[in-house]
Amino acid sequence: MPAKDDPVVIKKYANRRLYNTGTSTYVTLEDLAEMVKKGEEFTVQDAKSGEDITHPVLTQIIFELENKEGQNMLPISFLRQLISFYGDQMQMIVPSFLEQSMMAFAKEQERFREQMKSAFGKSPMDMMSMSAPMKALEEQTRRNMEMFQNAMRMFTPFPQAGQAGAATEPRAKEPEAKEGQDELKEMRDQIAAMQRRIDSMGRG
Repeated sequence: MPAKDDPVVIKKYANRRLYNTGTSTYVTLEDLAEMVKKGEEFTVQDAKSGEDITHPVLTQIIFELENKEGQNMLPISFLRQLISFYGDQMQMIVPSFLEQSMMAFAKEQERFREQMKSAFGKSPMDMMSMSAPMKALEEQTRRNMEMFQNAMRMFTPFPQAGQAGAATEPRAKEPEAKEGQDELKEMRDQIAAMQRRIDSMGRG
């Protein structure tokens, strides 16, 4: 019997039915989406092989949600950029970048929610104060992109045509905010670790 804090095991059968072993009931993708929103941890396993198929099932949930009218969140430009990274040398960096970006956004979401909640029902002038959280979000996005671009420059061993000067320039200036410096340092550490793994594979 799994421990209380262990993720619930969802078994997927050949007929595509999903079975929640925690509640002993069949569930749907919509049910799993609600579990995610509630912060309930679960893993999805193939009922026959026992293989962990959590990733493809979560991806399927996103696909289903994106196809619901009025619910799509992923802009076409983002989807195009994401697709372009598959098979690229930067592919190994993208998951970490996206994860850190979403974690940073999650840290701020409660503050955004409270500001939005307090703004409803107020005058148009009061509603203008809503630009503050949006500017904060834009600033966080800008910093994330800056961090990602710095990581790309550090990871690419040879500059592309027209960027030769960039290779001799000092390392890009880090964000002045301490939090931004910490994020950049963490990304650099991850890049260095990945470069060491690549080097070791090359020697092998």
